[in-house]
Amino acid sequence: MEPTYRNGSHAFCLRPRYLLTDINRLDIVTIRFTGKSVMLLKRVLALPGDSIEFRGGILYINSEAIDEPYVKHRFSWNLPARQVKPGFIYVAGDNRGTPMSRHHFGQVEIDRVLGGVLF
Repeated sequence: MEPTYRNGSHAFCLRPRYLLTDINRLDIVTIRFTGKSVMLLKRVLALPGDSIEFRGGILYINSEAIDEPYVKHRFSWNLPARQVKPGFIYVAGDNRGTPMSRHHFGQVEIDRVLGGVLF
């Protein structure tokens, strides 16, 4: 999640954040990655039913280019358009200065979101 959060820094997760409110596009969330002990911070890029794609490192949601001022370094990510399934969100980190193959990103079940990150 660099440059928004640095490796080794601490972030606090508000677990009940999404009990009364919906997850919004561009929120930073804590996701249970595997089992119960590995958690990742990711930015929500797309919501259920949205179309998402990357062209030359630029994010497109529902065919509209999205301004991402929090992404400082861009690698030329290319990902064909795909639709986010019901019950899922599409997430990625803010550090996109390396090839896609070196990142954990994609569709994640909403149930795996533990909460929102407090700044």
